[in-house]
Amino acid sequence: MRYFHRTTLAPERVLAAAKGFFGARMVPAEEAPRRRVYTGTLGKVAVTARAEGGHYTFVEVSTDQVGESELDRLAKRFLAEVHRAVEPTHTVRGAY
Repeated sequence: MRYFHRTTLAPERVLAAAKGFFGARMVPAEEAPRRRVYTGTLGKVAVTARAEGGHYTFVEVSTDQVGESELDRLAKRFLAEVHRAVEPTHTVRGAY
């Protein structure tokens, strides 16, 4: 599955957040300038952050799972945490 989010956070901050979020749960598998990949018992997740259109950053999170797996829930939770970093009053709704 692939999920995306546009944010005003710099790509470096998004990738640092990914390291903190996924690094505690999974093993780093790949590290590139704008991409991080983590693997674990749940599967593989890749986080890409690139500058887009001025002050926005396009964040894409993809997993090797289908549908609503545990890893997909973690991916959506990560995007919600990125949103919360920009807007601290944001309330995360949903079961992820």
